[in-house]
Amino acid sequence: MASAREPLLAAHGVVKRFGHVQALQGADFTAYAGEVVALIGDNGAGKSTLVNVLSGVLAPDEGEVRVEGQAVRFGGPMDAQRHGLETVYQDLSLAPDLDAASNLYLGREVVRGGLLGRLGVLDRPAMRREAVRAFAELGVELNDVTAPVTTLSGGQRQSVAVARAVAFANKVIFMDEPTAALGVVQRARVLDTVRRVADRGICVVLISHNMPEVLSVSDRVEVLRLGRRVASFTAADTTIEELVGAMTGSLDEPARQNGSLRKAEDGR
Repeated sequence: MASAREPLLAAHGVVKRFGHVQALQGADFTAYAGEVVALIGDNGAGKSTLVNVLSGVLAPDEGEVRVEGQAVRFGGPMDAQRHGLETVYQDLSLAPDLDAASNLYLGREVVRGGLLGRLGVLDRPAMRREAVRAFAELGVELNDVTAPVTTLSGGQRQSVAVARAVAFANKVIFMDEPTAALGVVQRARVLDTVRRVADRGICVVLISHNMPEVLSVSDRVEVLRLGRRVASFTAADTTIEELVGAMTGSLDEPARQNGSLRKAEDGR
């Protein structure tokens, strides 16, 4: 990614307090179109809080969030969605008794035209057609889009949640531990879906504790520690040891000086 490009999403000096606890202490973050950027840090580093600020769940006490270079202050998650930002939460937020197509349009249902539409009658055939197309574009394999999602495998449910986000996001998708509790084959399929999303020009922000997975799928890795961004790595040029060292603060000074760690304040 060229450093001259404008970040698709950026945070500068974000501070967030909860009473006497300061969860974010001037955190920075950058994300570019068409990349997978991992956001990592130890428990309590501020990852969830930062993502909640970036996705409109929380308002920052200080600092700035920019989308395509324009400063924004989200009024809530729906406001962030209107700016093209979607979130896939760890619990997926799917309706288990509804089918995959209905879950894809959950809260954004398509109604029929004319009088039936004014009466609130849903256009289920249209939603199913679009669902089949959306799943096919992402390589999501479902035998029956009309089957309740509770009958699907964990990997398939995760893929439905991702497809729902992709259907409405045009800039950024946040994914919180997308492969947690999945088997090897299902994990590989979800990661393949993540790359397919990035290939469409959408930025995927991956929150994960799985370091091998982070390095296998990410273009860049941003590290939070004690509420601040402390490092930004190019995934292809770093190691698990360096990531862990940045997360814990144990990375030695020679490693910082020889360029294996790019400090956040130096930019991209």
